[in-house]
Amino acid sequence: QVQLVESGGGSVQTGGSLRLSCAASGLSFSDVAMGWFRRAPGKEREFVAAINWSGSWTNYEKSVKGRFTISRDNARNTLHLQMDSLKSDDTAVYYCAAGRGPVTRSQADEYTNWGQGTQVTVSS
Repeated sequence: QVQLVESGGGSVQTGGSLRLSCAASGLSFSDVAMGWFRRAPGKEREFVAAINWSGSWTNYEKSVKGRFTISRDNARNTLHLQMDSLKSDDTAVYYCAAGRGPVTRSQADEYTNWGQGTQVTVSS
């Protein structure tokens, strides 16, 4: 059974930083791409970032590029999202997701398994 468990969310002031983690089990973690998505209050779920199976390729949503960094530790089956220069618009529940294959981009249907999410709240 695939399990993805996010952690690291919380409340932070504008301009602050948070580091999200996602612990994966029940899958061949090093064989699949991973991604982060988010859902803000009253909005649709949106893509945030993706990373290929080896970590050699990443992709970011335009509004987070240069502020967020996705990374992975295949030895520990863990995915990370470093979030810097946070803005109020970044307030959302953040979800990690496991891809169908070694490379994914930004479409939700490219991902097969999802975590329960972790809340990030950015206030001024």
